[in-house]
Amino acid sequence: MLRRRAGPRAAAPGAAWRSDEEKDKKSAGAAAAAMPNIKIFSGSSHQDLSQKIADRLGLELGKVVTKKFSNQETCVEIGESVRGEDVYIVQSGCGEINDNLMELLIMINACKIASASRVTAVIPCFPYARQDKKDKSRAPISAKLVANMLSVAGADHIITMDLHASQIQGFFDIPVDNLYAEPAVLKWIKENIPEWKNCTIVSPDAGGAKRVTSIADRLNVDFALIHKERKKANEVDRMVLVGDVKDRVAILVDDMADTCGTICHAADKLVSAGATKVYAILTHGIFSGPAISRINNACFEAVVVTNTIPQEDKMKQCPKIQVIDISMILAEAIRRTHNGESVSYLFSHVPL
Repeated sequence: MLRRRAGPRAAAPGAAWRSDEEKDKKSAGAAAAAMPNIKIFSGSSHQDLSQKIADRLGLELGKVVTKKFSNQETCVEIGESVRGEDVYIVQSGCGEINDNLMELLIMINACKIASASRVTAVIPCFPYARQDKKDKSRAPISAKLVANMLSVAGADHIITMDLHASQIQGFFDIPVDNLYAEPAVLKWIKENIPEWKNCTIVSPDAGGAKRVTSIADRLNVDFALIHKERKKANEVDRMVLVGDVKDRVAILVDDMADTCGTICHAADKLVSAGATKVYAILTHGIFSGPAISRINNACFEAVVVTNTIPQEDKMKQCPKIQVIDISMILAEAIRRTHNGESVSYLFSHVPL
């Protein structure tokens, strides 16, 4: 019936051209609808990193007001329209972790019910990542609980960095991009350690062996690992070095350091095994409790961390701490996700 109504006029020379033009307009409109405008909001955990990401992308941070009621309930007000927008919320798992996590969940939910087309949580340091398995009776798997909470709040996508265990990605039913600090770490080693060709990359525990072998292969140097036995959490009992560091620069690499008991013990072990210098490179420098005094008293040349967690105060207390900026990696991941491009380039390259 539709074909009959089109009749001979449909075959007019300009008609086919017009219909093609209309198709192009429709497809362009569909592309614009599929690629909505982008908004970036910052939680209160790491404003500096959020601002660097926004500056890198040439965007303004979205207006958001977070406050607490007198009974310590968190209240979030999104100060601009997010209807049909592609929303990114930057909130790291540091400082007051529980408050910051709750704030992130509320922000995600606020954007979702305000008709945002997609909400992505950018979590440079994933909270509760160490509670990822049931290692003893009645232990909780809190990382899975956090994953469920983020999904239920309305997150459509997660961007994070150097998860404590990459299997945490499997706790989610939504896409998770686990970015690596490794390319930035390799760049720092080559630029700041003159003797890097005569170094050994050392893992302070067996769990980090895969991370260390990857870096050692990329630098074409040897690796070693330290086997540790714990009697209870945050306390190391004894350590055994597997590998040779005699007359070499030892570079300890780990994904996070909290109280720094492990890396400081490891540094002493490496020096006693004949290492000439010891560096520590960590993605997430949590540095809680006695960490700063331990680093000051330990034999490190430098302790290098990324800025997934704010480090300004720690750097004032400890001159050994140096920071690698990873805001450009997160910014590029956001740009590529927004434009529907592949993110895998970032697994082996630092964006220029």
